[in-house]
Amino acid sequence: MEPTQQVLEAMKQAGEPVNAGKVVELTGLDRKVVDKAMADLKKTSEIVSPKRCFWQPA
Repeated sequence: MEPTQQVLEAMKQAGEPVNAGKVVELTGLDRKVVDKAMADLKKTSEIVSPKRCFWQPA
């Protein structure tokens, strides 16, 4: 599974808005990989931010 899908799945499983640090904990991926995956997901509008620095699936 590619990192963007891992990040999206982790966010869905969390069931609440999460920050990048929490995604790192949930997936075990490197922070830089998570940041890049989240940037890609933001561009495609697959994740949205209900409050500053926290994200959830759209």
